Parts: sequence; C-alpha cells; structure tokens
Amino acid sequence: MTHVFHRHTNITYPKAVRGDGVYLIDDTGKRYIDASGGAAVSCLGHSDDDVRRAMSEQLNKLAFAHTSFFTNDALEDLSDLLVELAPDELSHVYPLSGGSEAMESAIKLARQYFVEKGEMGRRHIISRKQSYHGNTLGVLATGGNQMRREKYESLLIDVTHISPCYAYRGQNPDETAEAYGLRMADELETAVQKLGPDTVMAFVAETVVGASLGAVAPTPGYFKRVREICDRHGIILILDEVMCGMGRTGTTYAFEQEGIVPDLVAFAKGLAAGYQPLGALLVSEKIYSTIKQGSGFFEHGHTYIGHALACTAGLAVQRAIRDRNLLENVRTQGEKLKDLLQEKLGQHPNVGDIRGRGLFLGLELVKDRESKQTFDPALKLAARIRKAGMHHGLICYPMGGTSDGKNGDHILLAPPYIVEEKHIEEISDKLVDTLNDALNDELGGTSP
Repeated sequence: MTHVFHRHTNITYPKAVRGDGVYLIDDTGKRYIDASGGAAVSCLGHSDDDVRRAMSEQLNKLAFAHTSFFTNDALEDLSDLLVELAPDELSHVYPLSGGSEAMESAIKLARQYFVEKGEMGRRHIISRKQSYHGNTLGVLATGGNQMRREKYESLLIDVTHISPCYAYRGQNPDETAEAYGLRMADELETAVQKLGPDTVMAFVAETVVGASLGAVAPTPGYFKRVREICDRHGIILILDEVMCGMGRTGTTYAFEQEGIVPDLVAFAKGLAAGYQPLGALLVSEKIYSTIKQGSGFFEHGHTYIGHALACTAGLAVQRAIRDRNLLENVRTQGEKLKDLLQEKLGQHPNVGDIRGRGLFLGLELVKDRESKQTFDPALKLAARIRKAGMHHGLICYPMGGTSDGKNGDHILLAPPYIVEEKHIEEISDKLVDTLNDALNDELGGTSP
C-alpha cells in the first residue's frame, strides 16, 4: 500500500536506496546500470563526492534566500561560469528549477521583449511536430508531441507546427542530407509568410531532439538556414537544450556544433545532474538590454529560482565536468558506444536506425527494416522494453509514438559522462538481452 500518486498507478516500483557511480541500487541489493541517466539527467552518476561536499558546505552556510530580496554567491558564480562558456552574444542567466520552467520562461520573455519594443502584434509561436518542450500548459502547447498533448488539447493555446528535421523518415532517396535539411528549414519561411512576418514572435526547437524522436540531430546547414530566416524577419530563436545541452552531445551547448547562436537557450537536467532540481535560461544581450532599458522588470518568476543549494550543486557539477575533462570522455565513449551498438544491433531486422551525438544516442525500432513499418502501438513495445531492461539491470528510456505521435518506437540512451569502456560494454550487452526479451514472436519481431 502506498499513498504516493506514482506516474503509473498500476506499477509496483522497486525502491532505490543508494547510488554507486553509474549504478543505482534497490532495497534488495540489485544493481541497475543507468544507461539513460534517468531522463538524461544524471551526467555525473549517483555518488559524486565533490558535489556532495560542496552541497554540505553550502547547507551549513545558507540554503535559501528569496531572490526578490537577495542574490547569493552560488547563483552569481554559476551564472558567471555559464556565460563564460557561451558565445559573447549570450550575456545573462535567468535561474529556474527545471526544464519546463525554463522553456515557459523563454516564451514569456520573448513576448515581453516585443511588448517592450512596442511590437504588440508579435504573438505567434512556430514549433515543430514531434517535439517536446515540457509539461506546463504553455510549453505543452508549443511542443508537437501528440501523445502528451491529446488529453489537454482543449486547454492549449494555438501554435503552428512545421515538420521536424528527421532524415530517417523524411529524406527522399535522391536527396542529399543538406538539401533535405534546407527543405525542412524552408517550411519555417512558408509558415512565417502564412501567419504574417510581423505577427511571429518566436521559433522554438530542440537542437538535438530527445524524448519524442530519440536523439535526432539536425542535418548540416539546417539551423544556419533557420537562423537566417529568423534574422530576416526579426523573430526570436529559442533553442531547447534541456535534454541535449550541458555537454550531453560532446560540447557544453549543443548549438555550438551548428555554427549559430540562439537568442534564448534553455537547459536543465545535466546542469545539476540530479543532485538538485535546477534549470536555467541563457539570454542574449539584445533581449536583456531591451528589458533593462524599458520596464526593468521581467513580469515572471518562481519561488525557488536562484536557490543557493541548487546553484551550488550546479556549479560543482559544471566545474567537475571541466576540471576532469569529461567532455572528451563524452565524445570518446559516445563513439565507442555507437560503434558497439552498430556491431551488435546494426543488422538486427527490427533496428531501423542508430543515431545521435556524444552520449546521446537513439535506436529506432521497426517491424520491417526495408519498409520502415512500425509495430502496432497496441502492443506497447516501449513498456515491454522498459520492463525487460529493469529485469536485466538496465535503465534505458524507451518511448512510443516516434514516427508520427502515435506509431513507432525508439530507445534513448544517455549514460553518465563518467562511463568507462567496461560500462559501455555492459550497456550494449544488456540492451541486446533486453531486446531479445521484448522483441519476441508474440510481437511479430525477430530476436537477436
């Protein structure tokens, strides 16, 4: 009997009692290798001594002081570091408690920016199908994940959704990756013209798509064309790096690999690595200075923003990533994991695509490789994979609705940045065993 309203009311969850590096341990002593960092959160694993020590020292000094009255050293130092690691155009940090808050704040800040400029007609948001930007009503509407939106559709604001840059499903056989990406980016221009350039406020996109598509990176040139379109029409470019940022793809900010700079970028998960709830919004100088020279006040806020203990955790995590050169490990171990997955599952009849960057990888599952036919969603393949993975001591992130919001399945892998080669081998071996159990004859699949 539990009085907790768990995510799934008909599932009995094991109880996590301890963390040990890349492993979580339940109350029976069973060890689970965390191959997805929960939801791409635990980038330093579950028992980092430096982070715990920094948090303990901060707790002995100050846990919380409301940002309506005070700033604090941890908030100031973390913001300094994040700006130092960013391009010059991004000059200020708005602290938050998580990804949904960060994205909701980005949308409201974009609107206030135009209000302060006197462009009151700028109200439309353009986003992409099969995107996920959080669970508050504003960002749920902005996202294009049909499964998450369905029950709440009548409550959501109207947002225009264009196609994602999803080459596995969308690229034509006679089309280069670059040409495909430009074609997808040009859908933004079409949408802007349809709505009216002077009415569009922001374009919102995940730099590398996480939960909805499974580590889908943009094709070369896609975001450069998007940036050009936004600049031409004075539209704010908001990038969602809640899942893919903070080193997950091998660079601090995923957009670094695209050769562009957004106007606003949201991040969370890997910022404090799960040691505390923490998110942030990195803000361009043009937006900050417009607010500062105008009303001087962002009409927004949450109680726990700038929480001293949370910011201490984030600062300790980000310092650890840099001091230990963990981004190099992300790139190196990410390539090794991708190679192992290709070796062991690349020719599997039900693995259609293996993709991603750094330690942010996805496997798209299909009933037939040639036709890319998906499994029947009634089979609930993602749930079967999750259950089989837990049985084998593997935590991974399977999701359904990959191809169109209803059909399709994928597995997302996002292990901690501290993984070693032995962990990479364990993850790939256990994933093979997991698929062997989940993709059985009953599902119409073929076991490895």
